[in-house]
Amino acid sequence: AISLTKELENESTRVYQELAQRFEKGKDLFLSFAKENGKFYSQVERAYYGVITDAIEGCFAFDLNPEDYQFKKTFPKDISLSDAISEAINMEEMMLKFYQVAAEQSKHLMADVPRAFTLVAKKRSERIQKLKSLLD
Repeated sequence: AISLTKELENESTRVYQELAQRFEKGKDLFLSFAKENGKFYSQVERAYYGVITDAIEGCFAFDLNPEDYQFKKTFPKDISLSDAISEAINMEEMMLKFYQVAAEQSKHLMADVPRAFTLVAKKRSERIQKLKSLLD
């Protein structure tokens, strides 16, 4: 779960950095999302390792298939801003799904872990609305 969180956050960071380079409209928002992704990973990692005392216990806590959380990581050179934002929304929805499932699967651990996943899920949900506002 932690390595998948790191992988997904790193990939989505690269997507937002690419969008910031390509599009002036939304550049500041994209860069803020990219920066925030590292904080999301750190938040989950701290909660997880603060609770998990046995690495074996952690391995059995989650049943997450990375294939279930795939999103576009690169865009065609000629993609429009609206299409790029739509893809970013799809990515955020996939990330939201990941964090919701991880929170659900970690409920049997101490409360810190699912709370961390739930807090990030909430922030991801808010991002979807911010991205949609760029389409207006």
